[in-house]
Amino acid sequence: MKKILTVFVAAFLLVGCDDLFTPAIENNKQVSDGLEDPLYAEGILANAYTRNPYNSQSFNDVATDDAVTNQTSNSYLKMATGSWTSNNNPMDQWGSCKAAIHYINLFLTQVDQVSWVKDPVVNKMFCDRLKGEAYGLRAMFNFYMLQAHAGYTEDGRLMGVPIVEELEDETSNFNYPRNTFDECIQAIYDDVQRAEELLPLDYENISSDAEVPEVYRSEGANFSQYNIVFGNNFRSRMSGRIALAFRAKAALLAASPAFAEGSKGTWAEAADYNGEILDLIGGVAGLAAQGNTWYKNADEINSLTGGSNPQEMLWRNGKDATAYSLEQAQFPPSLYGSGQINPTQNLVDAFPMANGYPIDSPEAGYDDQNPYANRDPRLALYIVVNGTVMGTDGKTIDTSVDNTSNNDGLNKENGYSTRTGYYLRKHLREDVYLSSTTTTGQPHYSPRIRYTEIYLNYAEAANEAWGPTGTGLHGYSAYDVIKAIRQRAGIKDASGNDPYLESVKNDQAKMRDLIRNERRLELCFEGFRFWDLRRWNMDLNEPAKGIRISGGTYQVFNVESRTYNDFMRFGPIPYSEVVKFDALEQNKGWD
Repeated sequence: MKKILTVFVAAFLLVGCDDLFTPAIENNKQVSDGLEDPLYAEGILANAYTRNPYNSQSFNDVATDDAVTNQTSNSYLKMATGSWTSNNNPMDQWGSCKAAIHYINLFLTQVDQVSWVKDPVVNKMFCDRLKGEAYGLRAMFNFYMLQAHAGYTEDGRLMGVPIVEELEDETSNFNYPRNTFDECIQAIYDDVQRAEELLPLDYENISSDAEVPEVYRSEGANFSQYNIVFGNNFRSRMSGRIALAFRAKAALLAASPAFAEGSKGTWAEAADYNGEILDLIGGVAGLAAQGNTWYKNADEINSLTGGSNPQEMLWRNGKDATAYSLEQAQFPPSLYGSGQINPTQNLVDAFPMANGYPIDSPEAGYDDQNPYANRDPRLALYIVVNGTVMGTDGKTIDTSVDNTSNNDGLNKENGYSTRTGYYLRKHLREDVYLSSTTTTGQPHYSPRIRYTEIYLNYAEAANEAWGPTGTGLHGYSAYDVIKAIRQRAGIKDASGNDPYLESVKNDQAKMRDLIRNERRLELCFEGFRFWDLRRWNMDLNEPAKGIRISGGTYQVFNVESRTYNDFMRFGPIPYSEVVKFDALEQNKGWD
């Protein structure tokens, strides 16, 4: 993919180089050139791939009650504290996603005319696969646009984004009105169906002609030819399974409280689309045993080759073999990091006790002056608390205000210390070594879609559709999923049971709260909290809190206020777009 994109970009860089090439026109690649140059033609699609919002980690959690940052220039910090406008929107997906869809539509006008290979059967397979990828990608980008920009207009209609499925050129109108939210959801479903018809569920090599799909076997394709087009060399591309995941994500969005009143989305549909994916991996039995430590499973990460996925990953980014930049940004200062993302007391309090009870339950046994004892093991996995031992040298991190030995303590003046009394631990490889003179990196990768997300999607939707223990068309319930996730986390009482879960298993409202909390914990610092709060119609203005430790006492304090208006439950259409196009209605409340 990188080679394809390099060729594509290099071709466009030739445009305008009249002073270097004579005659310049002979060096300008045209779209029509792709008909005889398959590498260049595929580069058009590659351009869309590069615009995936989940190609990198944004840490937009600092716009929520889960985290703050010590970077005063951080755009999410400014957004959360009163600077969010329609022309200053860090959550914007409009320009990038629309550009990607433009390249996809351009590619779809060309793909059937390109000579991919000389063999007609293999050529047809290439056409089918690449069209399938394009439809799946278009569904993905429409989902991200919808999540970021759908909302109610001044007259109370729930609107989505303009659906553009034809190639735009210099003669196009461009002044499109927004389609309804339901029309956008249906467009995503339609593109997923097209992708599913053309793509394999997964890219895997086969070993016999009998395994070749009938549509190609009937035309004479053998398994070697099939592997050239649909084999495991393409594991990182859009597949049928990935496309189904975006349909499942869109269905959950449509059924959610913020959108349900104005859409046709149902919880049962969301449960079934997410359950369909889980059924492919054996339902609850398919939950990866090490899925909650995916970022630090060294043996698993080291063995990843050729686009292969760990059990936890439905889709992932590529592996960086010797990375350490994440640790430089997030390690505490005493480990030569900048401590940029600081989890809040709000999030710490969301982790239950090891026996499964919330910390405010009488049965919890929580001690606010010994707050990290006997807690959910995930707290120690994801967050650096006072007394955490971490790093290759086993350093004890002191976040108290009394710390005079280094800059790990609360609000030191170096600008790299914690503002909340906590540092980030999730995502980090603690076998990375940093010092003032040397660094030793380790392999890293990041998820695009984890199966744990799909499990939690299903649990949320199944609970709403059929109650905590209802299964619908599937053999497992919301209760079954949450039980498996909490067992994996190590939650249990002295008898090995989860009494809190058992106490809420017949109460839909309490199970709803538990599912939402499990989602908050399992998916923390992966870019979900902001979108979840909005689609649940929950309070965006919960102040970010921290812990001040001094003289052995623990005192909670407010670190940072949140400044959101009610209309901000739905993001804006970019100001520059509504100024240019009068058919484009803005969401209510935004200028």
